[in-house]
Amino acid sequence: MTSTPSPSPADPTNTDDWLPVGTLVGAQGLRGELRLNPASDFPERFTDPGPRWLQAKAKGSPLTEVELLEGRQLPGKSLYVVRFKGVTNRANAEALVGNTVLVPAADRPELAEGEFHLLDLVGLEARLAGSDEAIGTVNNLISGGNDLLEIQLNSGKTVLVPFVEAIVPEVQLEEGWLLLTPPPGLLEL
Repeated sequence: MTSTPSPSPADPTNTDDWLPVGTLVGAQGLRGELRLNPASDFPERFTDPGPRWLQAKAKGSPLTEVELLEGRQLPGKSLYVVRFKGVTNRANAEALVGNTVLVPAADRPELAEGEFHLLDLVGLEARLAGSDEAIGTVNNLISGGNDLLEIQLNSGKTVLVPFVEAIVPEVQLEEGWLLLTPPPGLLEL
């Protein structure tokens, strides 16, 4: 593994250079494989061999280049099992748990009309149908069985909103907002 200069998560001049695509959440077996929780809807990020970059949790940690040798999705789960070059035993794998897996932002796949890179939703204003005023801001995404938008409401509360067309029927990336049509009670939780 080689170390390369990294953008600091707090440095706004470099954040556009890298895309976080997943987090290493545990060792798998004894041969150095790792379980990865994806933050990308593109499985090739975890299955196609090639260079990836790891960043430790510590703020401002440098990126470390690694080579993905292989990956596979666990049956019936949203987790992947990946193997990196040079990571050959459980101890090596455990040392990487908690690292974020990144790819260069320039490697974004082309999207069809109406599709979005989920990370582009962070920072968008959330508006209710029939109003041009923001009720809050998307400040995080939680990937799992269903993608959830974490929205910091203007009231100070944080709510989780499923990113499904029935609840988020409109996204205006260029204008910086998305429309919510939440069922009763969703924003009061």
